[in-house]
Amino acid sequence: MATMQVEVVSTEQLIYSGEAEFLVAPAAEGEIGVYPRHVPLLTRIKPGVLRLTVPGSKEEVLVAVSGGMMEVQPTLVTVLTDTAIRGEDLDEARANEAKRVAEEAIRKSGDDMDTAKAQAALAVAIAELKTLDYLRKRVR
Repeated sequence: MATMQVEVVSTEQLIYSGEAEFLVAPAAEGEIGVYPRHVPLLTRIKPGVLRLTVPGSKEEVLVAVSGGMMEVQPTLVTVLTDTAIRGEDLDEARANEAKRVAEEAIRKSGDDMDTAKAQAALAVAIAELKTLDYLRKRVR
């Protein structure tokens, strides 16, 4: 099967770099599937689960993304996001606590900057929880 190069980059580090046979991303208008040789595309992505089917593996590579941009070229997909965490590095208790803290910060925020920071933290927590939920459903 044909493959494409996929790069997932957060503001802090390179999260994933490698080949994939298929990718599913949480685009702003709904999930989008990308196969190699896809027509060029630039789209916003929202908080959620990025799923990669990699050659030689039965398990998908999962990455929780907080939103950002995705550029698709026929042989290369680049995902740029503020925060991204690989599925195996997620912690449900920490994600739930982060969500609770962010929601409380939104309620108490006094200015636009505080609100924006709290909303960004909430987006990360929601992405992590969506990824964990997907993992739970996949195991069944």
